[in-house]
Amino acid sequence: MKVAIPVFPGSNCDEDLYHALWDILQITADLLPVTVTNLSQYDAVILPGGFSYGDYLRSGAIARFTPIMAAVKDFASTGKPVVGICNGFQILTEAGLLPGALRANQSSRFICQNSELQVTNNQTIFSTAYQPQEHIKLPIAHGEGNYYCDLTTLAELRAQKQIVFEYVDNPNGSVGNIAGIVNRRGNVLGMMPHPERAVEVLLGGTDGLGVFTSLLANNQREDVHA
Repeated sequence: MKVAIPVFPGSNCDEDLYHALWDILQITADLLPVTVTNLSQYDAVILPGGFSYGDYLRSGAIARFTPIMAAVKDFASTGKPVVGICNGFQILTEAGLLPGALRANQSSRFICQNSELQVTNNQTIFSTAYQPQEHIKLPIAHGEGNYYCDLTTLAELRAQKQIVFEYVDNPNGSVGNIAGIVNRRGNVLGMMPHPERAVEVLLGGTDGLGVFTSLLANNQREDVHA
């Protein structure tokens, strides 16, 4: 399996993500500049957290116009997996790859803490390693993590089982306690919590591993059926 990690000016979780993939799981990963226009050689794309372009205008609003995001859209259209973590989630909503938007936290403060989540749907390609309704703990670190969508979209997300992770404690005011969602096709995941920061006992826990091992297992199944 080979993963592309786009690195935007202001990204600061790209090395953490690379460490989780390569050093912990031995998944081949490349850190790519925003000028890349073709991702066809990769099996998955993961957009890291950070503050792309300084979060000017809105978080992710400038990053969506980079050449690599056009390539990410093309990549996603083929059905291959795309993940956006924190700022990556914000970029995916700005790019129209996921519904809704990420707004300022209800408290208007930057929040950095461990947060308890419930695995609402463990049947996606990003969550099969977890048990149904399993509770996990992942770090969050964001000022604009308050997920918003209108009531019609929320009803659709629930009806189509697109909500993958929900907050148990809802630290930021997200509608429906949403912490992570997939698109209708199920191949694009956006989540505000950081699974790449929860892959080692030394750092406080390994609950984030399931996102990556689920992705790896799906890739291996695809290889078998290819």
